[in-house]
Amino acid sequence: MLAWNGYITLILGLLFFVNGNNESANEHSLELTQSLNLARQEHIQDACRRFPLKWSLDELPPSQLEHILVDDNHKLLYCYVPKVACTNWKRVLMILAEKWNDTDVLSIPASLAHSPGMFRNLSTVPKEERDVMLENYHKMIIVRNPFERLLSAYRNKLEGDTQSAKYFQDRVGKRIIRAYRENPSNESLEHGHDVTFKEFALFLTNKSEEMADVVNNEHWQPITNLCHPCLIKYSLVGKYETLLDDSLLALNTIKASYIQFPRLTHTSGTAEKLHSYFSQLDLPLIRRLYKLYKYDYRVFNYDLDNIVGYDLG
Repeated sequence: MLAWNGYITLILGLLFFVNGNNESANEHSLELTQSLNLARQEHIQDACRRFPLKWSLDELPPSQLEHILVDDNHKLLYCYVPKVACTNWKRVLMILAEKWNDTDVLSIPASLAHSPGMFRNLSTVPKEERDVMLENYHKMIIVRNPFERLLSAYRNKLEGDTQSAKYFQDRVGKRIIRAYRENPSNESLEHGHDVTFKEFALFLTNKSEEMADVVNNEHWQPITNLCHPCLIKYSLVGKYETLLDDSLLALNTIKASYIQFPRLTHTSGTAEKLHSYFSQLDLPLIRRLYKLYKYDYRVFNYDLDNIVGYDLG
């Protein structure tokens, strides 16, 4: 019996040791992520000092704050960026706001998470209340390499065959083909389903008044235009490349660690896809694209040369 009790004690001790190590590892991981988060904040502030601002925060039209969602229960402001895990974070916000009776993030239909009116956003908040929120709430943004995000938007909205893609092909694709393709086929004009990446790049860089409504779509708008990081001091700065760690830090910070953020199934070959698509563009066109996203690159500390293989200096 004594031997058996000793064996049990040994097993329990080992389990305690393993669990203790796991807890220590988790704490260490959170500390590292927090350090990285602080470094990102500092980089944003340093980069923003170099750029002239078009407006002050008080002069910013309220419509420019529509992407910043409000969770009063957890004192969180979240600026959502399309093509940067915003569907899953909107699902998380639904759980936080008790708009879904389950903590399984992926059980929430994406269409419901994106439905109009689901969340209050900062554009609807009176200035006095907004200023209090900006001073006291956690402010979160999650960013992504600008050209990766741009390619993801193109492949999802103009190459895909989902209902969302068909909507964009009908509303945007047909207009791009009419404007930038010589001798388009009747099928292309009717469906807008075969926009090339070069046509898409021309559409973005040759802005015209008649195309302004679709050029300024949120799916390819620069993140700096959507979230205004030089006017709003974000306290949680996540990146797509470290999404799970950054989301865990955010959930821990707002005391919502009972929610398990889903692991993304990252597709392989991102660098190869970027090279494949951007090799269809000549260097002057890539330079024009870069100018659209140069503030995203600089403010969020992304490197360009290793992505497309060109020196754009």
